[in-house]
Amino acid sequence: MIPVFDGHNDFIQRVVAAGDDGPRIWLEGDGTGHLDLPKAKAGGMIGGFFAIWIPSPHGPNDDATVEMMQNPPFSMPLPDEIPHDLALPHAFEQAAALRALERTGTLDIVTSVAGLRRTVADGRIAAIMHMEGAEAIRDMDALHLWHEAGLRSLGPVWSRPTAYGHGVPFAFPSSPDTGDGLTEAGKALVRECNQLRIMLDLSHLNEAGFDDIAALSDAPLVASHSCVYAICPSARNLTDRQLRVIAESGGLVGLNYASSFLREDGRRLPLENLEVMLRHLDHLLDILGEDGVALGSDFDGALMPRDLPDAAALPNLVKAMNNHGYGDDLVEKISSENWISLLARTWGN
Repeated sequence: MIPVFDGHNDFIQRVVAAGDDGPRIWLEGDGTGHLDLPKAKAGGMIGGFFAIWIPSPHGPNDDATVEMMQNPPFSMPLPDEIPHDLALPHAFEQAAALRALERTGTLDIVTSVAGLRRTVADGRIAAIMHMEGAEAIRDMDALHLWHEAGLRSLGPVWSRPTAYGHGVPFAFPSSPDTGDGLTEAGKALVRECNQLRIMLDLSHLNEAGFDDIAALSDAPLVASHSCVYAICPSARNLTDRQLRVIAESGGLVGLNYASSFLREDGRRLPLENLEVMLRHLDHLLDILGEDGVALGSDFDGALMPRDLPDAAALPNLVKAMNNHGYGDDLVEKISSENWISLLARTWGN
C-alpha cells in the first residue's frame, strides 16, 4: 500500500466536541466523520497536518449556507474577526486535545523530518500541529510560545479577517483578488515564522496577501489544501499566476478533496467520480512539476467526493492515479514524499 501524508484535516474539532470521549473516538472510530485511527490505517495514511481552528458563529457548513452553495452563483460575506481573547481558549483546548491523542501511544506530534520518519517507521501517525488562522497569536512572543508547544505550520488567516491579513470569501465564481494585503503585523509574522522555520500556509489567503508573503518569505511557498482556479473558478482556488509563483519558490500545493472546490460548476454537491480530481492534478503537475504536487484532503472540514468518502478510501485515489498513467514513483511523490521533502527544505531538519 502506497503511504499517504495529508496536508490538512480538521479532526481535532471532533475530539474537542467529544470531551473525555475524544481519545476513544480516535482509537476506535464512532461511525461518523472522515478520519480516525482505524480509517487512517485502512487507507495507508501515515500522518498529516492536524489543524487548530477557531469556528465562526456562522460558517460554510450551516444549513442555509450549504443550500446557497449548492446553487451558484453565490458569495458569502466574510465573517467578523474573532477577538484574540475569545480565540485563545479554543486554541488551547484543541492543542490539548492533540496532546491527548499523543498520550494514546498511537500518534506523535512531530517537529522534525527525522522525527517524522522515525514515527512512521515505528507504525505511529505523524501529526504536525498546524494553526489555521492566527487569531490565537497575540504577538511575536506568543508565536515563540506556540513554537515551543510544537507549532510548526501556520496559516495567517482562515476565510475571515485577522490582525494579520484577509481571507477569501466562499464565493463562486469569484477571483481570489478580494481585498487588501497583509497588515504590518502580518508582515512581522511572516518574518518571525521564517526565523523560527514555521511553515506558512497560503490556503484561504486572498491574492494581495499571497503576493505579500511571496515577496517577504525566504521559504518555499505552500498552499496546503487548495485546487485549480482554471478548472473551478472559486475564490478559494489558485490562479495559474499564483501557481507559477509557488513553482518559482520551489514550493508545493496539496490538492483539496472538497467537492465544491473541484467541481467545474462550483456546487456543494458530492463529486461524482475522481476524473475531475485527476484533471486538477494534471494541471498542477504541468505548472509545479513532479516535486511540487501533494495531497491536502480537508477531512472533517468539507464535503468529500462519492468515491473518496473518508481516509479508509484513500486507496481509491491511489488506484485512480495509477490507472491515469502516473507511475509508482510519481504516485508515491504526490501521496507522501513531496510533503516530507518540502518540510525538510522548510524546517531544515
